[in-house]
Amino acid sequence: MSFFRNQVVPQLIHLAMRNRELIPYRRRVLSNAHGRVLEIGIGSGMNLPLYGKPVQEVIGLDPSPRLLAMARRKATHSSVVVEFIEGSAEAIPLNQNSVDTVITTWTLCSIPRVSLALNEMRRVLKPDGQLLFVEHGLAPEESVQRWQNRLTPLWKCLGGGCHLNRPIRQLIEQAGFSIRQIETGYMKGPKPMTFMYEGRARPA
Repeated sequence: MSFFRNQVVPQLIHLAMRNRELIPYRRRVLSNAHGRVLEIGIGSGMNLPLYGKPVQEVIGLDPSPRLLAMARRKATHSSVVVEFIEGSAEAIPLNQNSVDTVITTWTLCSIPRVSLALNEMRRVLKPDGQLLFVEHGLAPEESVQRWQNRLTPLWKCLGGGCHLNRPIRQLIEQAGFSIRQIETGYMKGPKPMTFMYEGRARPA
């Protein structure tokens, strides 16, 4: 077990989520952000340099004080106003209909009560607001799905609660969103970890 945790898992994560290969995904998604933006799971602030002029303010939500401290340091070089909130996406401490854009980048996989979190995202979005997302999740092929289902229980323990098998589009639609644009496909790496969903949704 220790060998798997210390050697195999870091290599798989490295293959599945190499930051250099994720940058084009981040750029495409963030290029459509505008107005008052809520970023769910802002983490260490990797998206902050990519926000453009249409963004007036970024609210970064994350449950980790350590990651928020890293994001605050990055925000000193940001061209947009950034506010940070330590908290959970399952209970977003913002008013209803108060943000123009919600951003999730590889976040929905690890939120424990993801449906509740998506309902909260819809609540805080303005009626004409948008959810922009890039996530990994359930693949279309049954052979890959079988591996995703087998690996997920262990992967959750080793990968910070990350699920490999969440049906991202279905979850978003079930939370009351209408998908307006979506692209799916594999990026480089092991197929169970690298099936991507990238798109835009609006409150239905």
